[in-house]
Amino acid sequence: MEKHHSINYLELPARDLESTKGFFSAVFGWQFQDYGPDYSCFLDAGIDGGFFRAEADFNTQRGSPLLVIYSADLEATEASVVAKGGEIIKPVFSFPGGRRFHFTDPSGNEFAVWSE
Repeated sequence: MEKHHSINYLELPARDLESTKGFFSAVFGWQFQDYGPDYSCFLDAGIDGGFFRAEADFNTQRGSPLLVIYSADLEATEASVVAKGGEIIKPVFSFPGGRRFHFTDPSGNEFAVWSE
């Protein structure tokens, strides 16, 4: 049963939908369900959502929210992000509660990964 007034679903732009799906599948193990050629729902990501084909991207410099992914092994995740074509835009740094880095996916969207 869904919780009243909870964040339930995210929809994110993807310039290159196929590369974006491949990246998140390879790095984070997300599964995808396609709904036509311009939309794909991601599964097993902690929250349901999808990528839609668009010429837009998002980043915090333009005031977009930051989507933060948890990792039990920050360095291994960082290496996987780079190996699969992501770009590190803020190297690992400490913050109260842990450490994190920021990266862009193949569509240019900014995400962060954190660990204790």
